[in-house]
Amino acid sequence: MLVVAGTNAYVLIKGDAVVYSDAETAEPAQTAIVLGALVEPDGTMSRMLADRVDQAANLWKAGKVERILVSGDHGEWRYDEPTTMRLALADRGVPEEIVFTDHAGFNTRATMVRAQKVFGVDDAIVVTQGFHMRRALYLADAAGLDAEGLTSDLHTYGGEGIKSNVREVASRVKAVGEVILGSDVIGGPEISIQGTASASWGPSPPRGTPPAGAPES
Repeated sequence: MLVVAGTNAYVLIKGDAVVYSDAETAEPAQTAIVLGALVEPDGTMSRMLADRVDQAANLWKAGKVERILVSGDHGEWRYDEPTTMRLALADRGVPEEIVFTDHAGFNTRATMVRAQKVFGVDDAIVVTQGFHMRRALYLADAAGLDAEGLTSDLHTYGGEGIKSNVREVASRVKAVGEVILGSDVIGGPEISIQGTASASWGPSPPRGTPPAGAPES
């Protein structure tokens, strides 16, 4: 219990950076980093993920960021969080040429490390829900990013929100362990965030693959 309490307190203190709730009030940054979340079986975004995408679009429309990096799980063709987010941003009027996709953002630490090492992000606004924000900013700082946050709590999330808050206690302990032990993060060729976004989109899925995020029938 002491370890759990101590590591949680450490993350909450180290992740205590500037956090905004309204895109209009955010200070400008190079890149918005949008963290992945559940995509439903029919390929639509969960409420939490849709709210993150909406806030990222708000940042761009307010002129607060030059680039958007969407990062999430794409461990198999049939489940694709980053492409789902990229297409959703395009539907919200964000030019696709500024939206970069990280297909190996399997957890928050991987997203932050890859943002710095693979994409060359210098300063960022991290977009996620409030329950996740301190851990995300702690991991951003540990990865060498100059980051602030924009919360995406645009709705209430019912039971899923309660479960997420409970899980976060263990996730903070895990995050500290990952940083201390230097757990492996998938690398890859460098894709400059100042370059061409389409270079990050990856190959098209095999013919007959369901829509991004949808499982095989």
